[in-house]
Amino acid sequence: MTVTEVLDTVRAGTAGPKTAAFFDLDGTLVRGYTAAGIVLDQVRRGEVGPAELAGMIAAVAGGAEAMGPAGIAALRGRRVDDATEVGERLFVDHIAGTIRPEARDLVRAHRRMGHTVVVASSATRMQIAPIARDLGIEHIVCTELEAVSGVLTGRSLSGMLWGEAKAAAVRGFADAHEIDLASSYGYANGLEDAAFLETVGHPYAVNPHPGLLRTAGDRGWPVLTLREPRTPGLRACLGTLAGLFGVNVGLTTGLGCGWLTGDRRLGANAGIGLSADLALAFTGVRLHTIGGENLEKARPAVFVANHQSTLDVLVLAALLRHDFTAVAKKEARLDPRMLVIGATMDPVWIDRSNLVKAKASLDGAVRRLRAGTSILILPEGTRMPTPTPGPFKKGAFRIAVQAGVPIVPIVLRNTGELAWRRSLVVNPGTVDVAVLDPIPTAGWRTDELRRRTAEVRELFVDTLENWPSAGTGAFASTTPAEREPTFGWTVPREAT
Repeated sequence: MTVTEVLDTVRAGTAGPKTAAFFDLDGTLVRGYTAAGIVLDQVRRGEVGPAELAGMIAAVAGGAEAMGPAGIAALRGRRVDDATEVGERLFVDHIAGTIRPEARDLVRAHRRMGHTVVVASSATRMQIAPIARDLGIEHIVCTELEAVSGVLTGRSLSGMLWGEAKAAAVRGFADAHEIDLASSYGYANGLEDAAFLETVGHPYAVNPHPGLLRTAGDRGWPVLTLREPRTPGLRACLGTLAGLFGVNVGLTTGLGCGWLTGDRRLGANAGIGLSADLALAFTGVRLHTIGGENLEKARPAVFVANHQSTLDVLVLAALLRHDFTAVAKKEARLDPRMLVIGATMDPVWIDRSNLVKAKASLDGAVRRLRAGTSILILPEGTRMPTPTPGPFKKGAFRIAVQAGVPIVPIVLRNTGELAWRRSLVVNPGTVDVAVLDPIPTAGWRTDELRRRTAEVRELFVDTLENWPSAGTGAFASTTPAEREPTFGWTVPREAT
């Protein structure tokens, strides 16, 4: 079955919390095995002794069922808080980039139906919790670790949830939560999960290993292949190099234009637009923009966007094009890549380590807005590891209130799929953009900025969860999985 067919099946099925959706973790929600990252992190940090390392190597030869207990034993003596911190750090640094995009679509569809969504896995809570939180999954059925006085003993309270043990744990969860297993869904990839899949009325073999593929064929279970997170190939690498060249050509041309005409703003506008156009063309990135008319409705304005990728800057430059600059952290000023960009755009540099200087810089941004130059700010302050927006800082909203200008939200749906936060390579593809209506800030009080900031962030969350339909402004349930990917590059007229 295709993802679209499964989504249609879910939407046409039983709604409500008595129907559950159980998702395996490794190889299903994510590509590969999360435990491998934990073991490698322990080895790199010298936290695994020779005897433990030898035991892990022997366990690898014994297969995944033997690796689990060996990995748990290696945690003996470590504090629960430290192990939890490792799980959070590895999620940001590595695991977030392995979540399958279409798995997000499946989870979202079940949540919209009001189903009880569960991660059911032999992995530990420290591995699962950051992923479940990011996907909006409330319930976890997993291998629970034993701890005494906050220190791990190297043993499990539940035993490894492997094979029949996992199936029994799912049945136990269903009994405790009054779940109707006959109407419920299960998603898994390995033969060891056959017993678990048999417990539900709608089992799906997801990117199955050969053993489960044969079992699925014998039992008539649907087989679902989810696309993997993008891995850069030769086209992407060459396109990225050409895109960097295009950025420098465009910005240098703009500087020259400004010098020849004596009009720096004219040169900046020409350079920014040309550099973004060339870079996106060479990298093979196309923009699919909804609400592009809002880019010109109210200028000057403070434009705010969510931030997940190095690609965001090019996309936003192609959208805004003229009469704007950005707020950037002072440390970026020392980046060689920022030399030409800084000279062209003249950003507002913020020194976050010095509150007095930071406030002075923000006052400078207010002056530019009053002079007619829009400001672009990424209020999360850093690239997020997944599409889920992080907390928004108040600076952008304080600037808008002081300058008396509106805020225009720009929601980027999938730049992280084309270039994950730590990747220097951009894959070809289509970026979905929704430009929301300008938000007037007249009458906003300083003491309510925290609430206002949270409300605007919630607009981003809602838009990403319920993407608007082109041309209507209405929200729809379509997902990237339900659109054919398009390649090449054009900027739609509504985005210019």
